[in-house]
Amino acid sequence: MKTLVKFFWIVLLVPAILFTGCKESTEETPANESYKILTDYMVAEGLDLPDVLSGWIVGAPAEADLAAFLATYDIFDIRSAQDFGTSHIEGAKNVPLANVVDEAAVATKPILVVCYTGQTAGHAVMALRLSGYSDAVVLKWGMSGWNSNTAASWQNNIGNVGVGHTNWVDAPGSVASPETFETPVINTTATTGSAILAEQVSKMLTSGFKGVSNEAVLSSPSNYHINNYWASTDVEHYGHINGAYRIQPLSIAGGQMANLDPSK
Repeated sequence: MKTLVKFFWIVLLVPAILFTGCKESTEETPANESYKILTDYMVAEGLDLPDVLSGWIVGAPAEADLAAFLATYDIFDIRSAQDFGTSHIEGAKNVPLANVVDEAAVATKPILVVCYTGQTAGHAVMALRLSGYSDAVVLKWGMSGWNSNTAASWQNNIGNVGVGHTNWVDAPGSVASPETFETPVINTTATTGSAILAEQVSKMLTSGFKGVSNEAVLSSPSNYHINNYWASTDVEHYGHINGAYRIQPLSIAGGQMANLDPSK
C-alpha cells in the first residue's frame, strides 16, 4: 500500500516543486505574475500535466524482445554508483539525477530512465519532458521490475501501514471536497516562460527527489496537501489517508491547480 501511494504521488510532486521558488523577487517580474507567465507558456507549448504524462511509462520486455528493446533507448540509470556497479541493464549509463538534462543533450535515441522502483525516475522524466525531450520514458517499477535479484527496494517496503491507524479512513472512504487556494508565488529574475521553466526544472533536479514516508504522513496528515490520484473505484476499495483529496484530472488549463495548497 505505502509504495503504491508514493508511486502515484509522483504525479503531484513534480508540479508542486516546479511552482515554488526561493529567489528574492524583482521589480522586473513580480512574483505573482511569474506564475501566470510560466503556466501560460506551459499550456501553449503542450507542457500541461496531461500532456507530459502521455505514454511516459514502459514495461520491461519479454526475453525474446530484449535485443530490440535495448536498441531502442539510451538508458540512464540514476541509482547510486555502487548499485550500478553491482548490476545494471546492458548498455545503461550511470547518470546522477541532477545531471539528466545535461546528459540528454548527447543522447541519440529516446531516453529510458531507470531507478530502484520507478519513482525517482518519474521525477527525472518529468524534468526531461519539460526540457524538450518529449519521448523520455520511465522503466515501470525500475530495477525491481527488471530482475528478481534487484527487487529488494520494492519487496522490502511492502506493508500495511494504514491498517488500524486512526488517520486511515477505511473503505469506501470519504475524500475531502476540493477547495480553492491562492495562486503559488515564484520569485525569479527570469521574464519569459521558457526561462522560468528552465530555472524551476534546474532547482527541482539539484534539490533532489522529494519523498516522505507513509508513517510521517499518517502521524500528521494535516501537514500535507494529499492528493490521492487513484481511480475512484480504488479509493472505494482500499480507503485513504484522512484529509486526502482526489483531484483528478489535474491540469493547468482545467483550473485544477487552484485546488492544490501551495503552502503545504
